[in-house]
Amino acid sequence: MEKQKKTINFYMRSIHRYLGYFMAGSALIFALSGIVLVFRDTDFLKQEKVIQKTCSPNLSSEDLNSALNLKNFKVEKEENGILYFSNQGKYDEKTGNVSYVISDVIFPLNKFISLHKAASKKSTFFWYTIFFGIALLALVVSSFWMFKPENPNFKKGMIFTVIGIVLSVAILFFV
Repeated sequence: MEKQKKTINFYMRSIHRYLGYFMAGSALIFALSGIVLVFRDTDFLKQEKVIQKTCSPNLSSEDLNSALNLKNFKVEKEENGILYFSNQGKYDEKTGNVSYVISDVIFPLNKFISLHKAASKKSTFFWYTIFFGIALLALVVSSFWMFKPENPNFKKGMIFTVIGIVLSVAILFFV
C-alpha cells in the first residue's frame, strides 16, 4: 500500500476543524457579549448599584468629574455645601463624601464584555483577544480550502463571501 501525499487542502481542513472546535466556547462568549454591547445605551440586562466613596473636600465640579470619571457628568444644583449631579449623585464639599448610582451589566455578562474592551496597556488579557482575532482570521482563510474550486459548494461559498463583504462595507459607509 502506497502512502498518499497530503495536500494543502488536507492541512487547511484539519486546521479549520480543530481551530473551530477550540474556538467554539470563546466565540459564544464574544457573540453574547457583543449582542449585549449593542444595548449599552439602554438598561437591558443591567442593574443599578449605589456607589459611595470619599474624595478630597472642596473640589470644583471639574475636579470632581475627573475624580469620579463618570459619563455625562453634570452638576444640577448646589445647596448648603452639597453638589447634586447627574446619576442621582451628591457630593458633600465639607467631608468629601460622594454617593451616586450607576447601571452595570449583570454578572457574568459584565466579565464577558471586558474582553471587548481589552486595551494593550490596561488589560491583563489583551493577548487573549489578539489570539482570538488571529484565530478567527485563520478560520476565515482556511474555510476557502474546505472545497476544491471546481466544486459547486466552493462557487456558492464565494458568492456568499462577496455578499458578506459588500453588505458589511455598505453598512459601515452608508447606514
